Amino acid sequence: MIKLRAASSEEIQTAVAIINMAKKHLKEQGIDQWQTGYPDYTCIKQDILSQKGFFIAEDKTILGYLCIDYDGEAAYDNINGKWSSSEKYVVVHRMALAENARGKGISNLIFQLVEQMSKKRGINYFRVDTDSDNKKMRHILNKNGFTYCGTIRFDNSEKIAFDKLF
Repeated sequence: MIKLRAASSEEIQTAVAIINMAKKHLKEQGIDQWQTGYPDYTCIKQDILSQKGFFIAEDKTILGYLCIDYDGEAAYDNINGKWSSSEKYVVVHRMALAENARGKGISNLIFQLVEQMSKKRGINYFRVDTDSDNKKMRHILNKNGFTYCGTIRFDNSEKIAFDKLF
């Protein structure tokens, strides 16, 4: 059974290794995203210590890493465009799959599981961003019912922003 589970402080290196696999994969596709250091060890450690770092896992096999944040994202306060809602939201950052998990629909499952987790907290609104040249993530977001809202500035670059009421 595939599920989300909190990452522990003993698993920081595992999360960083998955992020580094994703950085390499993005670079191989000619995508500039995550090629300037971010996200790094310190960032991932902070995710995990603040209980926002999660693994997607099938039994004991870790398939990917992500940050699930309910505290808002300051970069989203200044959108060149318009969000669909002003209600409290969940945001996923730093979503990365291990090499053996790509192309199997795991990203779709992640979004479904985050929505389920969010509903239990009374949250029914999702925001997310990605680089404009990250066609895979744009396809995944469209496939999962996200709507383009505009652009924001994050990690010293312009990102395209999406949201979804669920």
